[in-house]
Amino acid sequence: VQLVESGGGLVQPGGSLSLSCAASGFDFSTFDMYWYRQVPGKQREWIARISTGEKPSYVNSVKGRITISRDNHKSTVELQMNSLKPEDTAVYYCNAVRILPEEDYWGQGTQVTVSS
Repeated sequence: VQLVESGGGLVQPGGSLSLSCAASGFDFSTFDMYWYRQVPGKQREWIARISTGEKPSYVNSVKGRITISRDNHKSTVELQMNSLKPEDTAVYYCNAVRILPEEDYWGQGTQVTVSS
């Protein structure tokens, strides 16, 4: 099982970035997919979720600026981030969750830095 994030990097405030997570080794279409982020010294927080039925949901702090999408044929989930702020700086993680049977997988994370 693998989740591999890509697309992180340095971007100026107000800029955009698109993160991608490529999944392999499991039945991707049966998993809800999440994006989390973590700042050193703080708890990892979920910021976006897309269900198996492709229904998205977002934490309030990113609503209107971030869009999550999935492609079950390619086994990928993407996170389009716009109007980035310095407080969006974090390591971003991809997470796959299925309740029945219970399975939970994480990627290694990709660094996003928003700075001028």
